[in-house]
Amino acid sequence: MQNNYDLVIVGGGPAGLAAAEAARKNGIENMIILERDKELGGILNQCIHNGFGLHTFKEELTGPEYAQRFIDRVKELNIPYKLNTMVMDISEQKEVTIMNREEGLQKLQAKSVILAMGCRERPRGALNIPGYRPAGIYSAGTAQRLVNMEGFMPGREVVILGSGDIGLIMARRMTLEGAKVKVVAELMPYSGGLKRNIVQCLDDFGIPLKLSHTVIDIDGKERVKGITLAQVDGRGKPIPGTEEYYSCDTLLLSVGLIPENELSKEAGVELSPVTSGPVVNESLETSIPGVFACGNVLHVHDLVDFVSEEAAAAGKNAARYILGNKERISGDAEEKAIPIVPTEGVRYTVPSHIRVDGMEEQLKVRFRVGAVYSKCYVSVYLDGERIIHKRRPVMAPGEMEEILLKKEELREREGLAQITVKIEEA
Repeated sequence: MQNNYDLVIVGGGPAGLAAAEAARKNGIENMIILERDKELGGILNQCIHNGFGLHTFKEELTGPEYAQRFIDRVKELNIPYKLNTMVMDISEQKEVTIMNREEGLQKLQAKSVILAMGCRERPRGALNIPGYRPAGIYSAGTAQRLVNMEGFMPGREVVILGSGDIGLIMARRMTLEGAKVKVVAELMPYSGGLKRNIVQCLDDFGIPLKLSHTVIDIDGKERVKGITLAQVDGRGKPIPGTEEYYSCDTLLLSVGLIPENELSKEAGVELSPVTSGPVVNESLETSIPGVFACGNVLHVHDLVDFVSEEAAAAGKNAARYILGNKERISGDAEEKAIPIVPTEGVRYTVPSHIRVDGMEEQLKVRFRVGAVYSKCYVSVYLDGERIIHKRRPVMAPGEMEEILLKKEELREREGLAQITVKIEEA
């Protein structure tokens, strides 16, 4: 087996596939995709609903159809990949340790690595819900895989905790399969999912959404018999006297996604305390030169089209790094980086710092807000001077926002100390 590669891509989901395609089209021949599952495509294989590809392909596709478009491109470009292969470790020197049944333990030396491992769901253990551990409690993603890929129904009477997109979609899916979804409860005073999913998955099927509610007790020892919901106050504490009991045999948890960054952490990549993903510059390069990150391992996206777009940028920049443009991609001194400071309603930005010399003519900066805002403005300041004041009718944490920074505009300002992104009232 070959052990030296110019580029190793960890993950064969939508991010890894798009990054591989872009790297190959930008001159990288010696590369490989490593995927731990038995097939390429990642989480899209279990997302059989439509709504994918409107930005990328200008048509509405299901998850497997969207994934297949990129799998076909990877095969047409003869990009090698390994399935059923677990990446055990990535060193700071970009040595990648892998394991599979056929070849056992192997070490690959890479010039550059792209992290595209995706994200995972928060488990029940992170929620501190009292009660026993009966059968019938699933994460929404696990239930989605059971129904859509394995052909099993988790239960017939369902309560869903959390209004993330997967939870909303599974409310519709379980209803279509004949289950009764009694309620979707959400701890926050706003939904964590896209507005279109609330309408299409809950409103269209008459499923109630209870905001500022959470599960405070699970009834049942062997199997879930029911759960108790309660309203919460502004600090998330249950309000006595608001308890409601719902009989059910299944509780689905859709309580947030976390970037899958154990490998990144072990490699010494600096991680953001807000997103749990790597801190990256304008080239999507992490704190380790030559190691790039994209997709949901970097920050959780609401649309896969944006994952593909971001991953293509990572693949292109990794190719530049490998082909000798290290100065442009990595730079030679950290102090050249200008921090992008999120404040006043903006939770984080990707990237979190930039070097003007490493930018394209326009740089897309993505971010999320921390609450629901209406009739407000997204404002960008270069030190004290406002350069962007963009009106937004409504903004919510469930939908990613973006702004464009122009290289020419930044270059004109010598000694620029910081870029500030904030929400301002109308």
